[in-house]
Amino acid sequence: MEDGFSDSPPTRLNILTLNCWGLKYLAKHRNARLTAIGARIAAYNPPPDIVGLQECWTQDDYESIRRQTNAILPYCKFYYSGIFGGGLAILSRWPIEESSMMRYSLNGRPTAFFRGDWFVGKGVACATLRVGTGQNDFVEVFNTHLHAPYEREPNDSYICHRTAQAWEIAKLMRAAAGRGRLVIALGDFNMIPLSLAHRIITTHAPVQDAWRVLHPDSPVGAAVDDIEAFRNPPIPTAEFNLQRNGATCDSVLNTWRWNKGQQRRLARGFDVTVDVSTADPHAKRLDYIFVGSGGPSAIPEVSERGAWTVESVRVGMTERHPELRCSLSDHFSVEATIARQSPSLKDVPRNLEQPRTEKPKPPSYDEILRMTSLYKARERHQRHLRLSHFAIQLLITIACLVAIWWSPHNYVSFLLMLVSSLGLTAGVIDGLIGGLFVGSELRALKEFEWEILNARKIADAAEDGEGEA
Repeated sequence: MEDGFSDSPPTRLNILTLNCWGLKYLAKHRNARLTAIGARIAAYNPPPDIVGLQECWTQDDYESIRRQTNAILPYCKFYYSGIFGGGLAILSRWPIEESSMMRYSLNGRPTAFFRGDWFVGKGVACATLRVGTGQNDFVEVFNTHLHAPYEREPNDSYICHRTAQAWEIAKLMRAAAGRGRLVIALGDFNMIPLSLAHRIITTHAPVQDAWRVLHPDSPVGAAVDDIEAFRNPPIPTAEFNLQRNGATCDSVLNTWRWNKGQQRRLARGFDVTVDVSTADPHAKRLDYIFVGSGGPSAIPEVSERGAWTVESVRVGMTERHPELRCSLSDHFSVEATIARQSPSLKDVPRNLEQPRTEKPKPPSYDEILRMTSLYKARERHQRHLRLSHFAIQLLITIACLVAIWWSPHNYVSFLLMLVSSLGLTAGVIDGLIGGLFVGSELRALKEFEWEILNARKIADAAEDGEGEA
């Protein structure tokens, strides 16, 4: 063993991802819960090799988890981004050779300060792990937290942002796989399976959703969602959602999703329990582990070692805090084990290094372009309103200043000055947002739109070529 790795790269990897719900000042029992999360990770047997954390906002919480897991995960990185931080951290058994924080070009709006997505600077925490002494013994890890959905798709006003984010992380994964490296993307993707963002990742990057590799018939949404209505499934139990559906959010077993009456009883010290056979209609899967390597490697030493397969995948961190009796987070974790098979077995169905035969379908491009076009029209209208507000407020301020000349009383002058000052301040802020932020957003949308148009053109040309052949 040297510098945390042996001459031979690993043949099995244990991966864990968890949204910690570590919002400073807002998340209840934050310190106690994140301390317990660190203790729980340290107690895993077998221990995880790679951990991705989201919503770990404060340096103190990160350091607490790092201290507790240092024996099994000695290499860690806390990522800085935005005004309040990105909340992302990666913990690893192996050295982090390279690291970067890539912020998404489309990431919410500064006017939605009560949501905070823009202020935290969401993006992708990237880490290149050296897992052996060979020339290409690397694992590329991408940890992310996509923009939250505040309405149901397709009516979510931020679906364009989340779609662009999925496109950007897919490009990162595709580039890493092109270098012949194992790719692991994990985090809270704030999407349901087979949604637009999910399809972008699984068709535009050579990766697979680890859960769907082993559970291909798992649902695409909560049992009560319209998208599940056509299947008319029975309402699943909480246990079934954990074991077969991979539900990590909105489970009846999670105390932070309980009604106020249940939470008050728990806060008073009553050990409130929910049977695992309880119906669980709202639970869904928002947290993912994607793995892949993009096909047989061009590097002989990598190809000879065999293909990676998904060995197991599960929902974890369902236990509660030992004293507070609350769930450790408002999400459960996703945990996967992938193993390297011998070269003679490289054509088994779960092979992550198989050449991908499916191709992105042009209708998906058209779907993205329609959505982008609608969003651009909305933002242009918003910019017009904001700039108009600034112009109108400027005229009102001038009028108030002129009116002061003929003001009969000092208090009237004071009121005119107060109204004009406050109004102009609001107008200037709106003008800056409309002129600068919305302009920047529209330019980012143009870049995104060009990439989609270019990808569609390439896909169409490939289809035409196949048709002629």
